[in-house]
Amino acid sequence: MNFHELKTMDERLELMRTLSKKFITKAHQVDIEGSFPFENIQDLKDSGYTSLTIPRENGGKGISLYEFIRLQEIIAEGDGATALSIGWHMGILLNLGEKKPWKESVFKYICEKVMKGSLINSAATEPKTGSPTRGGRPETTACKNGSNWVINGGKTFTTMSPVLDYFIVSATIKDSNEIGNFLIPRSTKGVEIKETWDSIALRGTGSHDLILQNVVIPDEYFVDQVRPEGKKANGWLLHIPACYLGIAKAARQYAIQFAKEYTPNSIVGPIIDLPNVQQKLGEIELKLMQAEYILYGVAKQWEQSDDQARDKMGPALGAAKLTVTNTAISVVDLSMRIVGAKSLSLQNPLQRYYRDVRAGLHNPPMDDMTIQLLAKHSIANHNH
Repeated sequence: MNFHELKTMDERLELMRTLSKKFITKAHQVDIEGSFPFENIQDLKDSGYTSLTIPRENGGKGISLYEFIRLQEIIAEGDGATALSIGWHMGILLNLGEKKPWKESVFKYICEKVMKGSLINSAATEPKTGSPTRGGRPETTACKNGSNWVINGGKTFTTMSPVLDYFIVSATIKDSNEIGNFLIPRSTKGVEIKETWDSIALRGTGSHDLILQNVVIPDEYFVDQVRPEGKKANGWLLHIPACYLGIAKAARQYAIQFAKEYTPNSIVGPIIDLPNVQQKLGEIELKLMQAEYILYGVAKQWEQSDDQARDKMGPALGAAKLTVTNTAISVVDLSMRIVGAKSLSLQNPLQRYYRDVRAGLHNPPMDDMTIQLLAKHSIANHNH
């Protein structure tokens, strides 16, 4: 079945649930090996999912931000690493279609490639700059040479690197103070992936290092200039909390199933009948409801807003990410308390969920930056 053939969002959500069930069966193996979910990504390509966020005029479905995060959440219920990986590709295309920062010819070219199965992600983080959201200048350089650019440098956390066909690389332009984004095809000479990813969280994202040595690209692949002072709000980054919400829901699912089946001889019947277990399940439900309401609410607000209103949504987007991610951590913790010591067994998915949700704290925007942003927002809007 293909996503593009389905008429409604509900049908697409249902198809994703079917795919997600397949992902669950492979998640443990990928995690233990620290390998990459090649089959999952291939399934998403074959189903037409990877082109859903491309605008309709470019051959995609132009799905809404709300639908995108709902689909991402379902992927994460099956495998968080697969969800976060493909979420970057999907979100970047959604953002490029919305804001149109690139030359039309280059965007059209990328859309055509994605329609045929190509994958794209940005590579912005470097060892010395830390997260690009904190404003560090890239040490990767771009130097003009005739009608070409020569790129040299390296990037860390290049998620989905084993299967990417295109990289959007930020680089400092030599002889100027500017920072630019450059489109680099994987097939370009001098592009190398160094397998360094050894995180204990989201082990299957293949977030290795990207090494660029005298990489020559045409002038048209200087796709846009980075303007830190005019950073626009990015609705598409809600795919990050959506991933962690999905992982938290998988933890709840496991905890309920366990509680229904576990019957120690010290009590009559399964532990799901115990008041203390039901108390924790009630708390989990409450937390998930709160997370859903802020995540879905902000996504829908984004859809209903014009460009001017969207630019003011930074505080709301940051608040959604902070709330959902921290709530997800707390939900996994409560699920582990229900299951007990068994949740720490390597064979138990809860210990993987526990490690995976922690990664959300280190995805942008970071909690401290969000709190600071909310404080400034509060002060700016204070009326005497």
